[in-house]
Amino acid sequence: MKKRILITGGAGAIGSTLANQLSKNPDNRIVVLDNLSSGHVENLKMRKNVRFIQGSVESDEDLNLVWKDKIHAVFHLAANFANQNSVDFPQRDLQINGLGTLKLLLKAVENHVERFIYTSSSCVYGNRREPLAESCREFSLDTPYAITKLLGEQYVHFFVEHHGLKAVILRYFNVYGPNEYPGKYRNVIGNFLYKAIRNEEITVTGTGEETRDFNYVDDTVRATILASQKEKAVGQVLNIASGIETSVNDLVEHILEITQSKSKVVHQRKRLWDSVTRRVAATERAFEVLGYRPEVLLRDGLKKYYQWLKKTDLDKCEW
Repeated sequence: MKKRILITGGAGAIGSTLANQLSKNPDNRIVVLDNLSSGHVENLKMRKNVRFIQGSVESDEDLNLVWKDKIHAVFHLAANFANQNSVDFPQRDLQINGLGTLKLLLKAVENHVERFIYTSSSCVYGNRREPLAESCREFSLDTPYAITKLLGEQYVHFFVEHHGLKAVILRYFNVYGPNEYPGKYRNVIGNFLYKAIRNEEITVTGTGEETRDFNYVDDTVRATILASQKEKAVGQVLNIASGIETSVNDLVEHILEITQSKSKVVHQRKRLWDSVTRRVAATERAFEVLGYRPEVLLRDGLKKYYQWLKKTDLDKCEW
């Protein structure tokens, strides 16, 4: 049976990797909805079973266009990304991450979607010292992005409980890899690699002893596809992460070694909103429910990302 799959934010790094993987199956019909605020059509392999629509989850007209035909599954990755962007533009953040998610859920229920995957963020945990488990119920929200991502989760819970929507919530931890263009509001790994390639100064905010849990994009996408296939995942909240804690200083050291860069490293004060000193995921639930374990070690992932960036037109990066 042919399946029509909607991927919102499908021209971004994770969304395009997901679309490219799912479109390998000729029975899948992939519809990508992306406003190209941070995604790139060039990320997509435009196979015969892939349709791209430039539009937004906020737009009723665009959503009606998407639902001209039956949609069986939704992967909702579209978001106003991420923390600093939301601090600078909080109204836009609420519009896209809040109202956009609600509109998409309403469409999904109205059209009897078989599976809905909502991608949330580790940001919802805020500043906690212990490994972050999905059972956590006390959230310390530092930015509008964290607030609206948790808001989206609450809407999904409501639609699961009151409308019987078969949905899964995935909390992504620091995803990195090919198809991610560096830029002002983009991920730290891409930005560090960009600077290293150009032998420019690398700025670390804080002491550099702050830790994060970095997960390669292919591992993230594999877990996301598993979440859409496992009945046991319905109604669950799952961390999608490596489960490995890496300091920013160690990350920079790896990048300088891999790129053989002459970049100097300077430290600046932490941003006012950034209170997180340690972040690492508990990953037991993802393994129990999905059978998911990450496969790409950080150094290997950095090398793959570096090779992709070296072949990429970095003039597309927006600073």
